[in-house]
Amino acid sequence: MIAAGEMRSKSTLAAGLVEALGSLGHRGATVSIDDFYLTHEEQRALAARHAGNPYLCYRGYPGTHDVALGSRVITSLKTLGPGAETLVPAYDKSAHDGRGDRAPRSAWRRVVGSLDVLIVEGWLLGFTPVDADALEPALRAPNAMLAAYAAWNDALDGFVRLDVASLETVVAWRVDAERARRARGESALSDDDARDYIERCLPAYRTYLPGLRTHPPCADVKVIALGEDRSPRRP
Repeated sequence: MIAAGEMRSKSTLAAGLVEALGSLGHRGATVSIDDFYLTHEEQRALAARHAGNPYLCYRGYPGTHDVALGSRVITSLKTLGPGAETLVPAYDKSAHDGRGDRAPRSAWRRVVGSLDVLIVEGWLLGFTPVDADALEPALRAPNAMLAAYAAWNDALDGFVRLDVASLETVVAWRVDAERARRARGESALSDDDARDYIERCLPAYRTYLPGLRTHPPCADVKVIALGEDRSPRRP
């Protein structure tokens, strides 16, 4: 199993890899850790328990995923036999005016048969907790919750990190993504809300990227540098 983590455009890369594998006669599947976000009601309850914490009021940070659900699905996909099947949850980012909710079970994706490669993508894959004393108070709760994500990191055999020169690029890409949803007629965040949402993630990038770069979750690591147009940059 390999992971594509850190920066955006992960889902595009993962889908392209599965298509390329198919052309070579290998069977692959991709799953996003976004699929394992808490339900809307669970997210609201989490936010209420941490009232005033800007990092836990909406989805995104450690603690806003159902890690146990993700582990069950990932393990099941890795061990699928011929004819066996696994249901992969779906997350509807357009629900509740763009705040999102887990889709009903009828909308979950069915994966049937054994896989040669499983690609798991997500922005915080590979992140590990840091010394809480070095953190601003609001980051300490997500930092403590991040320890549970070791269950996902430990399952990785390879890791692909997508890198950009400036974190502001990540903000612009998220605004573009929400505009695309609105253009398709879907409920989505406004430009201001999208910018506010993704800017909340920047402290996590600054906190956890140094550790990810020096101590990746596995030995097999590839780094792809992306330009502002999301295309790979020449080495």
